[in-house]
Amino acid sequence: MLLLLPAVVFAVLYVVSRRRDARRLRNGVFLVAALGCLLVAGVLEVAATGPAQQSAVLLGVVVAGLLVVVLALFLLGNGVTMLRSEGRSLGNLLSLLAGVAILLVPVAAAALVFGPDVAELPGPVGVVLVALGVLLVFVAGYAAATFAAFGLYSLVYSRYRHTRTPATVVVLGSGLVRGEVPPLLRSRLDKALSVYRSVPGTAARPLLVPSGGQGSDEPRAEGDAMAEYLLAQGADPADVRPETASTSTRENLLFSREVQRDAGRDGSTLVVTNDYHVLRAALLARSIGSDAQVVGSPTAAYYVPSAFLREYVAIMVEHRRLNAAAVAVAVALVGLTAVWSLLPV
Repeated sequence: MLLLLPAVVFAVLYVVSRRRDARRLRNGVFLVAALGCLLVAGVLEVAATGPAQQSAVLLGVVVAGLLVVVLALFLLGNGVTMLRSEGRSLGNLLSLLAGVAILLVPVAAAALVFGPDVAELPGPVGVVLVALGVLLVFVAGYAAATFAAFGLYSLVYSRYRHTRTPATVVVLGSGLVRGEVPPLLRSRLDKALSVYRSVPGTAARPLLVPSGGQGSDEPRAEGDAMAEYLLAQGADPADVRPETASTSTRENLLFSREVQRDAGRDGSTLVVTNDYHVLRAALLARSIGSDAQVVGSPTAAYYVPSAFLREYVAIMVEHRRLNAAAVAVAVALVGLTAVWSLLPV
């Protein structure tokens, strides 16, 4: 029951933090912490009621372990699909690598922690191996917890529903295929068009800003191709202003804001991207001082796992100092414990 108090505290922190600004990654941390404490409290409460309930908890643990194995096998299969459908690249390898890691890391950690007989190994070798195993467990747990926070809150935030007509709808680019709009990008444009068309006839329709520069492998700027698609679907030419200089999501947001200002469309901004990219785009919008909210469009099912992993890696890199500090603290604690165990009694 003691875990119910931190669960309530984290839940309150989540509600307060989200109301202040939904575009914070800490919201996901608070949400996962609250649910985690609640889950552990529930399991402990059930396990304490009798042998039958303890058996049920044990069965639940076994089922959870099997689900982890199923998840790993699914990621391996998805990785193969990504390589066949999207080509060989590091980004397309992520789901395959994640599946391998889920299967091998627990085995490696168990081998390091429980395998060596410290008394039979020379010098401090056994202690070092155990320390490495403990660090591996921490890093794997830290990665799992942070991904859970990112993934769960990405799903929560992607359910955001705009309640007022935006002055501007910015559509983030995602690459052209032979100079044309591919299905992934088309879903973003269709989402923007649905917002555009939902405005009553008597109200001013929002400015549409398709945003994207010209990549080294593209015959024209993404913004121009996107604008062409919007016009072909019936958007008023007066409401379409492409942005064609950006090369990243941050630049998409910055340069599109300049287009909005130049067009004299003051007011709220709604950014459209794919569902897997919503949270990171929202975090970037907040980081540049924009009040923009972000909505997502559907993504092909096979593409989602790898895409979410790419977004997670990108966010972890953007917060590399915080992550490095967390790992450094763990290394220091494990190292001090290992040194202490080697000191003569």
